[in-house]
Amino acid sequence: MHIILVEDDLQLGEAIRQALERLSYAVTWLRDGREALMAMRDQTADLVLLDLGLPNKDGLEVLAEARRSHVNTPVIVMTARDGLEARVRGLDAGADDYLVKPFHLEELSARIRSLTRRAQGLAANRIDVGVISLDIGTCEAEYRGTRVELTRREFSLLRILMERAGRIVRREHLENSLYGLDNAVGSSALEVQIHALRRKLSFDAIRTIRGVGYMIPRDPT
Repeated sequence: MHIILVEDDLQLGEAIRQALERLSYAVTWLRDGREALMAMRDQTADLVLLDLGLPNKDGLEVLAEARRSHVNTPVIVMTARDGLEARVRGLDAGADDYLVKPFHLEELSARIRSLTRRAQGLAANRIDVGVISLDIGTCEAEYRGTRVELTRREFSLLRILMERAGRIVRREHLENSLYGLDNAVGSSALEVQIHALRRKLSFDAIRTIRGVGYMIPRDPT
């Protein structure tokens, strides 16, 4: 899952980035309002964490302009502006959730999970597709009832495919979600991750759609 983090406080931004990467998220960290708006308009991220007090363009302006440009990526606003009027303005501008600083990283993680579940139409932290199960809260995977040890990127890749079971997921989307916008991705990096997953699950669990991407069937074997 690819998250755009927009935070100009270096110490806080680094703490959030490290915490999210430990939880298997790919993070693109931006510190400027104009850069944030450009990145949001590309719609390559699965979720945006947006500070309001940004240089060059205020976070509320970024959010409002993004929504006017039909950007529908879920957004969690992070801000020290804790008054009722500020929260109402943020939600009216298009925020999906609102988190007042200072906050615990555990709460941020829980809100991310909740918002992504809603975006994917899921009600719980557990995803079951045929004989494969994922627990998003504990980052644990099972295949035919047996726990499977996955790396951070393997878990993220499997989660993306399972959340879209029965649908083709384009290669570009997978690369953005796994590696973010800040990383140069080798031409075979994604294939290496797919091969590793197939070895740990089943070679028939993930289908290759040549020239397009990959898919997990709704009832994988």
